[in-house]
Amino acid sequence: MAPPPRQTNSQMDAEVREKIHLEILKRTGAYHANDHVLLPSGHHTSEYIEKTLVTTEASFTEGLGAVIAKHFAQWPIDVVLSTGPGALILSHCVARAHPSRPTLAYGTKGVSAGKRRVSLPVEFQRFIRAGTKVLIVEDLVSSGTTVRLLSQLVEDLGGQVIGIGALWRRTKKSVIDGKEIFSLVSRDFPTYTTETCPLCKKGVPLNQEYVKRREHRKPSSAHEKT
Repeated sequence: MAPPPRQTNSQMDAEVREKIHLEILKRTGAYHANDHVLLPSGHHTSEYIEKTLVTTEASFTEGLGAVIAKHFAQWPIDVVLSTGPGALILSHCVARAHPSRPTLAYGTKGVSAGKRRVSLPVEFQRFIRAGTKVLIVEDLVSSGTTVRLLSQLVEDLGGQVIGIGALWRRTKKSVIDGKEIFSLVSRDFPTYTTETCPLCKKGVPLNQEYVKRREHRKPSSAHEKT
């Protein structure tokens, strides 16, 4: 029998780093594994990531942001650009740790005529102009649509996207529109319909916690008294 192929040091280092980052996300409660989970889409899976919990541990987020900043430290960066609450917190840590001391800006996501769009607030538009070097930071990259829209926005303003940093990359693509994606975790997990789910066939109990949480738990709120 032929011996298994040897892994390069870089491959081993990447695997070790990913395991460490997965353990960090488990400690925050953001990453849930080895279960039979019902997703809001109705599909089933064995793993789940709760985006809203990814950046709740400040010290962890600072460390994760510093790893992304170190990867892109060799390139001068003028602006770190992101969208959404979790990505914005992570991008703040990246901008703080990058040696260029870049400015932090964020876009807003929305849907127009059934299509997703990203907008840059007027206050931030002066930061991105001809020749501006931009690092895009996202917490979770799945289809890559948001990253593509951010890249298009930057280029339409005359800027240059140096790269894309992410906490978690679910897509198998390591490059989107010619831009490298550096992620701390590069991991996708399959989803199944009820009919094709192997966990259902094995009789593993279905965890409906995440769907019930969305449907039945209302956020806490406070109202101004009249």
